[in-house]
Amino acid sequence: MELLDSPIRKYAWGSRTAIATLQGRPTPTEEPEAELWMGAHPASPSRLAVSGTSLVDAIAADPPKMLGAANVERFGARLPFLLKVLAAAQPLSLQAHPTLERARAAHAAGHPSYVDAWHKPEMLVALTDFDALCGFRDPAEAARDLAALGVARLKPTIDALSRSDVAAALHDAVGGLLSTPDQELVADVVAACRPRAAEQPAYGLVVSLAEQYAGDTGVIVATLLNRVRLRPAEAVWMPAGNLHAYLRGVGVEIMAASDNVLRGGLTPKRVDVEELLRVLRFEVLDDPVTRPIELSPALSSYPVPVPDFALHRAVLDETTPAVRLPGNGPRIVLCTRGSIRVDDGVVPVTLAQGQAAFAPAARPQLSVSGSGEAFQAATPE
Repeated sequence: MELLDSPIRKYAWGSRTAIATLQGRPTPTEEPEAELWMGAHPASPSRLAVSGTSLVDAIAADPPKMLGAANVERFGARLPFLLKVLAAAQPLSLQAHPTLERARAAHAAGHPSYVDAWHKPEMLVALTDFDALCGFRDPAEAARDLAALGVARLKPTIDALSRSDVAAALHDAVGGLLSTPDQELVADVVAACRPRAAEQPAYGLVVSLAEQYAGDTGVIVATLLNRVRLRPAEAVWMPAGNLHAYLRGVGVEIMAASDNVLRGGLTPKRVDVEELLRVLRFEVLDDPVTRPIELSPALSSYPVPVPDFALHRAVLDETTPAVRLPGNGPRIVLCTRGSIRVDDGVVPVTLAQGQAAFAPAARPQLSVSGSGEAFQAATPE
């Protein structure tokens, strides 16, 4: 095992306490700390703590040893996943990610919204209570809530949402709102929601989002999505085309290693409406919450239908002080609570909370012991 020295990304929406507390550093931090990146993404790669070598360079020096021949054949000489701790003190942008096929074609064509040729399906597992928006809710329900506000300028959106064809209803409603941004409409909707914020969650959401994103049409688009409140260990899965936004909380996030993001509002950054409408899945997501599957009393998994990553969670205590983790490809183990010893049969390491270590594909299955919680990111077996 190799201890990792991993970078922290500092964005305005981040927390001044969460990641520092996890790592045992003083709080509050001077700047907001949003994401702890563990992996070999070129934008912010981890380093091997002892040698100081970038994980990108270590992989490049011997891809088959580090990644396994099958992964090199499938993904190239790159770690196909990125593990993060995400700490949101304020809402992030509405966003979605493309399919692999669309990413490859658009990147090859030089499309300005695509920085690489990879998709970016992702999953977030809550470490604290976590508030998010994930996937579209029933457009008829959204139409009812918006109609009750009595805002005349919302009629085109309400009419679109009232169509019997769900996909067309959502497409036309989202497209209409984003294609013709209207700050006066947003102001009217916020004013109508404010006195009723306590009686309807969608209205309260509008008011709270408008405090940070005044005049942003994404404030209205957000009412079309499912409001999700995760408890620790619950997750949300966001495949290609899923419109989502993180609102507040701390979680472990795993994703395919890509930076392809199509934004839909709640951001000062560019919103590529045409491309966003192309990649979105205009369908109702009935149950956005993904719950872990228990493999043993101490071990659970979060299955996803992509080949880029697999995630397992181990919770160790005096009744189950040790467990063997599945997988034999490249793996990153992160300790999120307590103290965890990770043994790869060669060079074991002990992780304090907030620390992570990397195991190359050439190592056997890992065993973890101690008291606390750990997550393993890997490629599927």
